[in-house]
Amino acid sequence: MDGTEHGRWVQFVGNATVLIGWDGLTVMTDPNFLHEGQWAYLGYGLASRRRVGPALDVSDVGRVDGIVLSHLHGDHFDRVARHGLAKDTPIVTTGHAARRLDRWGFGATVGLRTWQEETITRGRTRVRVTSVPGRHGPRVVHRLLPPVMGSILEFGTVGEQDEFRVYVTGDTLVYEDIELIPRRYPHIDMALLHLGGTKLPGGIMVTMDGGQGARMAELADPEVAVPIHYDDYGVFKSPLRHFYDHMRARGWLERVRLLPRGQRVPL
Repeated sequence: MDGTEHGRWVQFVGNATVLIGWDGLTVMTDPNFLHEGQWAYLGYGLASRRRVGPALDVSDVGRVDGIVLSHLHGDHFDRVARHGLAKDTPIVTTGHAARRLDRWGFGATVGLRTWQEETITRGRTRVRVTSVPGRHGPRVVHRLLPPVMGSILEFGTVGEQDEFRVYVTGDTLVYEDIELIPRRYPHIDMALLHLGGTKLPGGIMVTMDGGQGARMAELADPEVAVPIHYDDYGVFKSPLRHFYDHMRARGWLERVRLLPRGQRVPL
C-alpha cells in the first residue's frame, strides 16, 4: 500500500468493520459498533460477549456513501448500527439480509445473488460491488446459518477502468467455489480476510482459522493480505499469531499488513 495525495485510505474500526475512502467516496463493511462487554446475538440461543471495543462509535463515522454487508449476524450488523445509521444509506448484501433490512426501514438495500453486481457513486467516483462465493461453515451446518457473500470492490472513475480492487472474504471457509474467484479476478490489490476460527458448540468451525486464512491468501494472491475479524469476540478460537505462522511457512509474511485500529492508512 502506497501513500498518495488523492484521499485514498483504509481504516479498521474493529471486527469486520472497515472504512475505505477513494477520491471522496466512502464505503463501510459489516457495521459492528457494540462496545466492549456487550453481547452479540448469533441466533439459536447463541451469543458472544465483545472483548475488544470498536475504534469509533457509529456517531463518529460521518458520511458513508454505501455499506457492503456480508451477512446478517449480530457481530456484523448489530442493534447499534440498526438504530444509528441513516436509513437511506445504500446497502449491498445478500437477498436474505436485504429482506430483513428492508423491514427495518433501510429502503436503499440491494440483495445480490452470486456474481451479480451493484455500483455506488459519489460524483464521478464509483465502486462496483460484485457478490462472490462464500459459505458460513461446513456443508453439514451452513444451511442453519445466515447466507454469506464475499465481495469484490472495484474503485475508479465513472466510465473509466478500475484502479483498485479489494476482495472481502466475508465469514466463509475455504471450499471448492472459492477457486472460481481468482479465475475471474486474477489481480487483487488488497484482501480483507475474516479470520478468528469461530467455533460453534461441539467444536464446529464456521470462519477461517490461521491455516485456512493462509490458504485463502494463497488462492486469492493479493498484493496485500489484511487480517480482520480475529480477536473481538469470545467465539474466536484461532489467535492471530497462527495466521502469521502459516503465512511465514508459505513465504508470504511480507504481504501481511496489520491495520492499527482507528488509524487511516493510505492506499
